[in-house]
Amino acid sequence: MLNKKSVDDINVKGKKVLVRCDFNVPLDAELNITDENRLVAALPTIKKLIADGGKVILCSHLGKPKGEPKPELSLAPVAKRLSELLGQDVKFAADANVVGDNAKAAVAAMKDGDVILLENTRYRAEETKNGEAFSKELASLADVFVNDAFGTAHRAHCSNVGVTDFVDGDCVVGYLMQKEIDFLGNAVNNPERPFVAILGGAKVSSKISVINNLLEKVDTLIIGGGMAYTFMAAHGEEVGQSLLEEDYKEYALEMEKKAKDKGVKLLIPIDTVVADDFSNDANFKTVGRGEIPADMEGLDIGPESAKLFADAVKGAKTVVWNGPMGCFEMPNFAKGTIEVAKAMADLQGATTIIGGGDSAAAVNQLGFGDKMTHISTGGGASLEFLEGKELPGVAAADDK
Repeated sequence: MLNKKSVDDINVKGKKVLVRCDFNVPLDAELNITDENRLVAALPTIKKLIADGGKVILCSHLGKPKGEPKPELSLAPVAKRLSELLGQDVKFAADANVVGDNAKAAVAAMKDGDVILLENTRYRAEETKNGEAFSKELASLADVFVNDAFGTAHRAHCSNVGVTDFVDGDCVVGYLMQKEIDFLGNAVNNPERPFVAILGGAKVSSKISVINNLLEKVDTLIIGGGMAYTFMAAHGEEVGQSLLEEDYKEYALEMEKKAKDKGVKLLIPIDTVVADDFSNDANFKTVGRGEIPADMEGLDIGPESAKLFADAVKGAKTVVWNGPMGCFEMPNFAKGTIEVAKAMADLQGATTIIGGGDSAAAVNQLGFGDKMTHISTGGGASLEFLEGKELPGVAAADDK
């Protein structure tokens, strides 16, 4: 079990608290924030620290400025929107070097409960290299460090890992990070059974370690999405123009054998929705397993597979889902993903966890978001957690 100190375990009154948030939000050409989910998700931790009388210094990256100031990737719009969401002024420290004169002056003038936001941490080339000098500069502003950015927890950068070496006081996790550790980390390692995992998405290669790790832990593993065609091809079945990773056919067979040896039920689609083109307007039809025409490609699991997968989910007490069942962005090929989401949403008394990225987008777009126990905020980080890896951003926080 991962047991980390959180914001509930410390007293920040009168202290300067550096908080690493995930404000990596999409901006349009006019620099308006087009999706503020990440800002809203950060509010509980920020409000807690304000209420406790901390001097709150927020930092985050935005996009990939590649170590130089890019005005279109400034966090200024975030400071403005956060002021509105919090109902109090969030002072923006506009320093191209992040920890500059503006930041130092703003921090020096802070009263308890004040909030400031530093400029994009990736304006500094050292950030992604975890350079010591920048870590020290960030730490020099604060007495205490709070990491609430799960989306970057799988990377060791200055603002989430390096800084913890130089802050004198506590280094703890915020509420968002705590939730990710509770659900993704601990639910997977100590699940209530039956435990079902559903893996989709395009490639086997990106989920190798996840499949391997989950086979040690689950009762049922469901494989859908583009990955499934590699498993079909491994049995000599025709997959037409579907996504296929030739190099991973052997691996697919090994995983099936491992599942068998461990008494894990491994399900792959028994029918497929195939199309003559990769577009929503393509001609499409449903074919049985092994019957994909040579000139067509699979774009979704078929209705029989959807029923098979939904039935497998029905009795579960813990379900983890990462990766859609088909090209859910196209309505004609979203049905498989919808059926699986429905089956999870209908579960009573079970823990349902969506592992970031495309699956999170899919359940939110399809309107099932509020029916899930937990939707992860990090794509890459959630995958590495499911692989059983230690995440640097989590490891750097103090243990209880």
